Amino acid sequence: MDEKAEFTKTAARSFLALLLFILTAASLPAQEGRKVISNPTPAYPETARRFRLTGVVKVEVVVAPDGHIKATKIIGGHPLLVSAVEDTLKNWKYAPAATETTSLLEFRFNP
Repeated sequence: MDEKAEFTKTAARSFLALLLFILTAASLPAQEGRKVISNPTPAYPETARRFRLTGVVKVEVVVAPDGHIKATKIIGGHPLLVSAVEDTLKNWKYAPAATETTSLLEFRFNP
C-alpha cells in the first residue's frame, strides 16, 4: 500500500507540474512584435475632414515572412477612414521573419 500511495503522490506532482507549465506557456505572448521598416501615415480623407469626422480604425494584419502585409481584417471604424487605412497599409513593410505574424493596429483620425 505504501508503494501505491507513493506512486499516486508522484503522479499527482507530475500532473501539477505539467499543468503549471501549460498554464505558464499559455500566458506568454504568442509572438514578438516585428520591427516596422516603412509605415506611412494614412491621409485624412477630404470628405471626412469636411464633415469633421473623427474616429479610430482597428485592423488586424497578417504579415508574411518577407515583411509585406499579406492580409487585413477590419475590426472597426468608419468606412471613409477604413478606406484610407487600407490604401496606406499597402505601402507598409516589416522586417523579415521566419514565419507569418499577426498584429492588431489602431489608427486615430482627428481633424
